[in-house]
Amino acid sequence: MRFGFIGTGNMGGALARAARRRLAGEDLLLANRTEAKAAALAKELGAPLSNNRTIAGNADYIFLGVKPQMMGELLKELAPVLAERTDRFVLVTMAAGLTIAGIQSMAGGDYPVLRVMPNTPCSIGEGMILYTPGPGVTATETDSFLEAMAGAGRFALVPEGLMDAGSAVAGCGPAFVDLFVEALADGGVACGLPRAQAQAFAAQMVLGSARLILESGKHPGALKDAVCSPGGTTIQGVRKLEEAGFRGAVMDAVIAAFEKNGTLKC
Repeated sequence: MRFGFIGTGNMGGALARAARRRLAGEDLLLANRTEAKAAALAKELGAPLSNNRTIAGNADYIFLGVKPQMMGELLKELAPVLAERTDRFVLVTMAAGLTIAGIQSMAGGDYPVLRVMPNTPCSIGEGMILYTPGPGVTATETDSFLEAMAGAGRFALVPEGLMDAGSAVAGCGPAFVDLFVEALADGGVACGLPRAQAQAFAAQMVLGSARLILESGKHPGALKDAVCSPGGTTIQGVRKLEEAGFRGAVMDAVIAAFEKNGTLKC
């Protein structure tokens, strides 16, 4: 089973690293518009450097790791190669907003398409990956994909109609959290903490809080209440966040990302 990655940027590279945890280096094929980037990753993973057409003609799972606005040009290039194949293969798209039907249309054939929405923590095995198998993808192909990519993190099957909403939370969310961690660290620095310590405190706090939500099964509001002692310091901080419209701003960020996905649809 060969996994080919066309595009080894932040997301493609993260998924390739995740795949390497389960697959041998020779089972990965790597290509990128800037060849040096793919060459560096190939050296890191012990995988062969390849090119778009070779991957399209030989990989069992072809990861289309390019931006949505570049997908049409890429698939136009690959269409003749895909049309010549007589064996099974699956196109794996991670492009925001582009539907399975849209990918098939651009590729020029009714090919099996697996739509995924990963996030950058996949690179350390802590990703949240949403996936939707297209109608042409068999259960065996889906299972093989999930087994090979298990090193990326948690997977969740979602209807394609909810992929944009899910990606606005799980896919865009790391940037929102990074911004929050940076702000927490800035606050710590303002209070006298060294920068490195403030950042480490904030990052570990977010990591631990997230695990507590997942492992306890408790509602985040209940966990928040458990920290807010009557007349204590935490509730005063919460009050300031509420005054600043913190929750509303986060909700607006998710909705804005979701609406932007809608403008990319094909």
